[in-house]
Amino acid sequence: MHTYPNNQQTLTKRCALALLCILLLLETVGASTPVIAASASTASPVSCGPGCQRYDIVMIGSEIEGVLLAKRAHDAGLSVLILDPREKPGGELIQGQMLVLDEPNDNRKRSLVQGEMKSLYDGYNAGTIRKLSAFENYYRKMIRGIPMRSGIVIDSVEINGTGKSNQGKTLKSITYLAKDGKLYQVQAGYFVENTDFNALTVHLGNKRIPGMESLYNGKKPDYMAATYMLWFKGVNWGKLHQAVLEDYPLTNVVKKYGPNTYVDWDFATGFSNITYQYKPRDSQLLLRGLNATYQKDGEVIVNGLLIYDVDPADPKSVRSAVAKGKAEAPYIAKFLREHIPGFSKAQLNGYPDYLYIRDYNRYETEYVLTYKDVMSSRMFWDNVTLGGYPVDLQATRALKKGIGFGKPDRYGIPLRSFELKNYDNVLVAGKNIGAEIKAYGSARIIPTTALAAETMGILLAREWKKGHKRLSELTAADFRRIHQYLKKDYNIRVDQ
Repeated sequence: MHTYPNNQQTLTKRCALALLCILLLLETVGASTPVIAASASTASPVSCGPGCQRYDIVMIGSEIEGVLLAKRAHDAGLSVLILDPREKPGGELIQGQMLVLDEPNDNRKRSLVQGEMKSLYDGYNAGTIRKLSAFENYYRKMIRGIPMRSGIVIDSVEINGTGKSNQGKTLKSITYLAKDGKLYQVQAGYFVENTDFNALTVHLGNKRIPGMESLYNGKKPDYMAATYMLWFKGVNWGKLHQAVLEDYPLTNVVKKYGPNTYVDWDFATGFSNITYQYKPRDSQLLLRGLNATYQKDGEVIVNGLLIYDVDPADPKSVRSAVAKGKAEAPYIAKFLREHIPGFSKAQLNGYPDYLYIRDYNRYETEYVLTYKDVMSSRMFWDNVTLGGYPVDLQATRALKKGIGFGKPDRYGIPLRSFELKNYDNVLVAGKNIGAEIKAYGSARIIPTTALAAETMGILLAREWKKGHKRLSELTAADFRRIHQYLKKDYNIRVDQ
């Protein structure tokens, strides 16, 4: 184990104190990794022994959902550290460049986007946040001041307790290998799983929630395909819009282009009658119906190229999938030029270096959300977010065109669906939500789980750190009070 140096003997007391603060920050996050230093008002980590630092919250992964938890906690003065197994921060949103945003709404078409994500969605719908640079600016604002170390690998975990009956487990520490080749140890009041491949929870021994294989009684774990985002320039969006309008009524549009085909001045979906005719050069790929956003200036981003059998926990699998997506993109561009109105002069406009991973292993939480919960509009006493997106399960090799199970009205998701079962200090964020596969088809989208994470960040600051009460100890009476101040102080309404 690496031991931190002590320079106090050669410095005056006043200089030593200042230098020690700097050293603790730099050595904790690592000089080899680009970081954004914590603000002066943020609590600093404390030593827990040679080579060990203790934080209020240690988050594994830099997906935007968990970042909102980290931001709320950091802004409230808690000490927070993000350890990211990926080489660059941002996950699905920034590295995967999944900039086609889905929006949950209830059956009266009222948007359910709340909290910090609302400013992103407002800009997206208004057209001011469409290009990657604007999304990067948003992400940087969310993560500003929070120490982060990228490219880490979890080496081991230290767990106290058995998890039986009333004796819960506590994750005491994580030891990780940094890019500098050294091992570091961190302790935390709370740990948060915030990766797209269970970098933390895979080590904690919980039961996997059955995935896509449960829909067809498969014997092996199965996952929805990943996506390689496609970028184009030189698109005549007005021509695309006009061509579809000229084919109305809707029955004619569906007959010509396929179900769910729709184009307005900003967004386009459908065209599956055309895209399913495309024959990829590799059997691992499928061009499904398009989900496209007009980024202005003739630029368009498309969510449509699916890649089967990607293991996001295996860097070789990810690199292979990205390479196949890049290699296929020029052929898809040629196909779209020949078959989609407005794309006759379209050219590729860049290549993402990562994927949009929509599905992987999820592990049991204190409550696992069910399809019945979703479709019956169930509300929970410990709601931390609201959902309302269609139950949308994308393709696997066994389910070539994916499958849908209806559109729910608004429903609640409890805090317990984000508390790892049998652990009193491990939370899960984003796509790690505890949900049965059909419920997951609706609950998985960013604004739904991001609001839950943001709410948990608020609770960690107000109920745990200041109120000295673990989240697992919160009662229905507590949540009646919590829901009141969420509305009053944060304009977040999740109780109905």
